Amino acid sequence: MQNMQDNKTIIPLRNAEYKINKHLFLICGVITIFTMVMLAAEFFSRCEFPSTKIPIFYLGILIIYSLHKELIRWLGEKRVEHQGEYFVYAWITFTLFLYVVSFVTKQYFVAAEEGDCSGALITSCVITLEVLAIFLITRASKFVKLLLIKKNAK
Repeated sequence: MQNMQDNKTIIPLRNAEYKINKHLFLICGVITIFTMVMLAAEFFSRCEFPSTKIPIFYLGILIIYSLHKELIRWLGEKRVEHQGEYFVYAWITFTLFLYVVSFVTKQYFVAAEEGDCSGALITSCVITLEVLAIFLITRASKFVKLLLIKKNAK
């Protein structure tokens, strides 16, 4: 009887949290695009645009999205897609693109007359590594959950 009452409580909670997570994914996607556009503008303008200060905000939003996604996964939500992987692929592709452009143009976009303009390239690389770290932490969370389920089944 207690299990049925738990289900009546948890199912609506999971459904509500799932909808919130969908919105967080969209917000994260939009901020990812804005961040990449700002970094690309900084990179291709050869420091004509100021260095963007959005990475900390972006990573905060991404962490909130990831933690929320893991929370609803731990609540037993089965519909949670692997959308976080898109951020990993996007950042790896974007950063690799900037490095290739820098290499092919003999660092035309990172070496201006005034000095070093590699800020966007470095920022992109750091964000990529941080996104990968967040991804690996969420993967570890999945393994911990599986181990706990397996341990409780015994």
